Amino acid sequence: MIGKRVSLLGVGVHSIDLDGSIEEIESVLKKRVHTYICLAPAHNLMACRADPKLRQIFNRASLTLPDGTGTVWFLRLLGQKAGRVYGPDLLLAVCGLEAGWRHFFLGGTPEVVEKLTGRLKKDLPRLQVVGSFSPPFRKMDKDEVTAMVERINESMADIVWVGLGSPKQEFWMAEFRDRLQAPVLVGVGAAFDFLSGAKPQAPRWMQRAGLEWLFRLATEPRRLWRRYASYPLFVALAVVQILGLAHYPAEEGN
Repeated sequence: MIGKRVSLLGVGVHSIDLDGSIEEIESVLKKRVHTYICLAPAHNLMACRADPKLRQIFNRASLTLPDGTGTVWFLRLLGQKAGRVYGPDLLLAVCGLEAGWRHFFLGGTPEVVEKLTGRLKKDLPRLQVVGSFSPPFRKMDKDEVTAMVERINESMADIVWVGLGSPKQEFWMAEFRDRLQAPVLVGVGAAFDFLSGAKPQAPRWMQRAGLEWLFRLATEPRRLWRRYASYPLFVALAVVQILGLAHYPAEEGN
């Protein structure tokens, strides 16, 4: 069952774990409710704090999941029960459901998506992959956007996995939610790269210890140093909220 939605620095994050997230996604798929789902590690909470439009997108998601040890600890210190909902784990678990859902993969390079879907099909023989699309890094023109939407809709996908990285993927889901027939869109960040083998994942012990950021910074320092430079401020703001010295209502939530 879906957990309580708790404001973390103004972002409404659900107090839920991986099993609960899987159950909720399957429930939404069965009901054919059209929605999108966001993952909220600490850097996304900080990005939302800086960008009201992005914060609104997260707060309007049907599920905003605690991806990232910092987010999970934040919820627990506020008295909530939560477990990490790691993007790659969520993708694998939902793809492994026996209901025969139809999956579409959007994001990454063509090579990454090919490796990703190849590995998934090998490990999950019953998985139905009905299509994929790797958007160009430049801005797409109107005809290209129309072709992309038609391609996704013609696939009759039940769930679209969006691996464009944050915050691009969240803006994409908000923009295209009403144009797509697939009931569920899920933004999973770097899951495509990790599950395809294009990028290494932090060892589980580092993830559990809250040190995944250090592993990722060591592997991609140029790209990620700005993201993780905000973590000391995140900790400070979280402590202030936990002590009740500041309140951050998630006013734009649904």
